[in-house]
Parts: sequence; structure tokens; C-alpha cells
Amino acid sequence: MHDFQFVDGEFFCEGVAIDTVSAKVGTPFYLYSYATLCRHLQVFDSAFADIPHLTAFAVKSNSNLAVLKLVANHGFGADIVSGGELYRAIQAGIDPNKIVFAGVGKNAGEIEYALEIGIRMFNVESGEELRAINTVAVRMGKRASVALRVNPDVDPMTHPYIATGLKKSKFGIDSQFALDSFEAATHLSAIDVVGVHMHIGSQLTKVSPFLDAVKRILRLMENLQKRGINLSYINIGGGLGISYADETPPHPNDLAEALMPLLRDLKVRLILEPGRVIVGNAGILVTKVLYTKNGDGKHFVIVDAAMNDLLRPSLYEAYHEIVPVRQEKRDSMIVDVVGPICESGDFLAKDRELPEVKSGELLAVMSAGAYGFTMASNYNTRPRVPEVMVRDRDICVIRERESYADLVRGEVIPDFLQ
Repeated sequence: MHDFQFVDGEFFCEGVAIDTVSAKVGTPFYLYSYATLCRHLQVFDSAFADIPHLTAFAVKSNSNLAVLKLVANHGFGADIVSGGELYRAIQAGIDPNKIVFAGVGKNAGEIEYALEIGIRMFNVESGEELRAINTVAVRMGKRASVALRVNPDVDPMTHPYIATGLKKSKFGIDSQFALDSFEAATHLSAIDVVGVHMHIGSQLTKVSPFLDAVKRILRLMENLQKRGINLSYINIGGGLGISYADETPPHPNDLAEALMPLLRDLKVRLILEPGRVIVGNAGILVTKVLYTKNGDGKHFVIVDAAMNDLLRPSLYEAYHEIVPVRQEKRDSMIVDVVGPICESGDFLAKDRELPEVKSGELLAVMSAGAYGFTMASNYNTRPRVPEVMVRDRDICVIRERESYADLVRGEVIPDFLQ
């Protein structure tokens, strides 16, 4: 559910017409609904109210400071995968004690920064990483709390690029080595083994993969207890999907209800890492039609947003609904919606039935709040677009559009080229 809707044929975000925002900031731009974000945060967290838990928002899905501040204001923590995401989380006021640090390639500088800040724990993905964290902690005279990420080899039934819990995945420790890995971790001098972590993938539309993976993790925990290794946390990751087209993903309440019988009596704290389910349908990308072009049996709508602004369609062939911001009676046609980038892969939609549109019209690319701006680039030397948040009738630019000067900031022409 979101707060983007048509009123008398005109598309609104809460109490503001999309046309009004466009007149203020130009196109393209990302637009987020404050009310939708608040509702999604509340609904997700309350679903698990009956068991001790920490909800750590997946910063990779949307790292804008205003979004993260809203997350912090709701008592959420942060799931981070880089030093930069840690910096953003801290700048937004997220409690370091609610931050968990995942990712397969943490470097020594990032580990040191996280230990200095005092995060809750590292989600460790390999034996070498574990030893690297121990080395840094020993040098700093600190102790590092860790959860070992175990790969449960469960098919999440999602796009292969965002499936992370299969045996062939780069993520996590193979389940057959998990017991020995936990045992080895307990012998490292500056490591406190406090939990187990799993994350099987993103955009999951069924509860069953979660259940299968959790059951395997619980069996592992039972075997760890037999070895005298008692954990305080079970982190089941994130990945709950949203509706982009005709998907019917489970509601957070459905996931909680399914997991409760497995987790209710455990004397551990649950950690969840939602991202897409919070921000995905709380944001859109607004773009303007530049030109239309008709070929031999092929029709193109050329817009001012491109794959550098929203990469998901090009990368995953992901579907995003696209709607004109003004409803009116008109014929429809099958078109490719493409951008200005000099790549054949630069498209927002292919072979899509859309109402006939003309130059100057605005289109809304729906469900773009997650993995939209965070995956944006400056390819073709295009400035990154602004981000805007609407609350009721208030419009706030929460990231300004980049200028041409921003594009060369930090670059130097050496003297020998003068």
C-alpha cells in the first residue's frame, strides 16, 4: 500500500501533484512518500512485537540521509555492507549498538572504523575474514562480536542475481563447514561469537524458503549447543518481496506468524534486515518524454531518465509499472521506453503496452524506492538526479541534483599535461 494515487485524473504523492514537484525540481527525480515510509516501518516492526527482536534496515536499498533519519526515529537499526554505509547510518543518528555489518569483502580500514564506532556485531562470511577481524581487534585492544553467516543452500525462488543462499553463492560459510567454523571462532582471542546469520536472497514472494532456511539454522544451533556454544542472536536476514506487477508477496504478519512457532521459545534475540519491503513502494522515479519514434513495427518512447538513474530493468530485466501522470482517454500502443544512454541495454521497459504519449509528458516509474538511486551512476557523464520527499503538502529536496561541476570535483589535470 502506498500514497501515490490519481485525484481527478492527476497523479499525486500524498497532498502534492507530481506536476508541482516537477515544476520545482525539473526531471528526472526520485520522489518518496513520508506517510508510506512511516506506515511500512510500523507495520513491519509490529509484526514481530511478540518476540525480542532488532529490526536493522538494509541501507543498501536506500541510503539517503533523510530516509535513514526516519528509520532511526522509528527505533530501527541498520544492516550495512560498507564503511560508507556505516558513516551514513551514524550521520543519520542510528544507534551504533543497533548496527550489523555484513558483506563478503570488509577491508581492514572498515573493520577498524566499525570497532571504533562500537557496532553491535559483524556478520562474518569466511574464515579468513574472521581472522582479519580478530587481528584488527587485537591491535586496537578491543573485542569484536560476530555472527557467522551460514549458507543454508535453500532456493529462494527469485532472480538468480539476487539469490544469495545457494551453495554456489559467494555469500556465507558452506553449511557443511559451519560447526567447525564456529568452533574455530571461539578460540580467537578477541572474538565473541554471539550469533548466527542467514540471508537467502531478495524479492522473495513465498514464506516457504524462509521456513526451510530457518529450520536448517535451528538444527545447526542445536548441534552448536551440544558443543557448548550458546548463541544470543539469530539473524534471518531480509528479502521479503513487494508487488512490482502481479506478484503476491506475503505480508510481514504472514512471515511472523509462520516463524513464531519456530522461534517463540528460543532464548535468543531475533534480528531482521528488511529493505525493499520498507522503501520499494514508497518511492517513484519521475521522467519526462523527450521524443517518440516509430520504426518498422517498433515504437519507442524516449525519456530523460536512463539506466544510470534506474539500473534494475537493464540489469535484471526487472519490471516497473510506468504510468502517465495525467489520466485521459487515449489509444494505447506497444512501445519500448528508453533513455538517452548510448547503450542498447538502456531501457526502462520493453514491449510494454502504454497509452499514447507525447513530448513533454511526465511518466511515473513505480516501485522505485529500493535499489534505485543507490545503484545510480554517472555513466555517460550524466549528473545524478535529485531525491525529494513529500509529507502531506510539504515538498523537501533531500538530495540536490548534481551539477556539471560536481562531475569533475576531485579530478586533477597533472602539470605534465599542461
